Amino acid sequence: MQSPPSESSSTVAPLIPSLAETIRGAWIGLPELKPLDADSDFSSIEGQLEGDDLLIRNELLCCRGMRKIHLELARLGRGLQILHCVWFPDPRFDLPIFGADIVAGPAGVSAAIVDLSPVSGALPSGIETALAGTPRPNFRQVRDLPGWGTIFSPHVCFIRPDAAEEEVLFRSRVKEVLTILRTAVLQTACEPATAASTIRRYEGQLSYCLQQKRNDKTRRVLEKAFDASWADRYIEELLFDDPLPPS
Repeated sequence: MQSPPSESSSTVAPLIPSLAETIRGAWIGLPELKPLDADSDFSSIEGQLEGDDLLIRNELLCCRGMRKIHLELARLGRGLQILHCVWFPDPRFDLPIFGADIVAGPAGVSAAIVDLSPVSGALPSGIETALAGTPRPNFRQVRDLPGWGTIFSPHVCFIRPDAAEEEVLFRSRVKEVLTILRTAVLQTACEPATAASTIRRYEGQLSYCLQQKRNDKTRRVLEKAFDASWADRYIEELLFDDPLPPS
């Protein structure tokens, strides 16, 4: 059995382990932080795609205010490398969804995105003010959002970093965004499960997950490496599982 993707290998794009470190540092000390139970076959996954080994490692946690914190690291042979991270809020808390993705290959990072996505029409006012007060770096290659990208906020950063210094700037941007979210998690009060605002956030998170599932690239890769049934289960139960109705 092969080991899961290593973050210390010289073949790994430097931004991936450094960003994973930033993300892990942000969740340390969150209230009531604990590991999240998941199917054992989702923690470390191995498959084959066109003769190359596909290795996936998942880390899952939850805390007060966040129903799931998910960090995924994946590698296909010595080529494709992926970091995927989403923090899904408990709908009873007025918090956005944090998302960050890195896609890299032998030529370097081809895509890097980070956002705090609203789940009730607009970001909470405190988060909106904080994001507006931290200007984004002027990256040279800003990428167009996909057609389903209406779920993102006006502050989304989607780029192709074209130099090592831009990768450092992107990591700094992610750290700023996570600091803003962390502060909100620590300060935001829990609202009743029956409150209209809670229901709106629940429905907004359902919409976010539905839109993310329209990314056919992820599904196609998983179907080729495993099979269609397993790919559907991985997407529906792990990557973008619907929140439970508030209770």
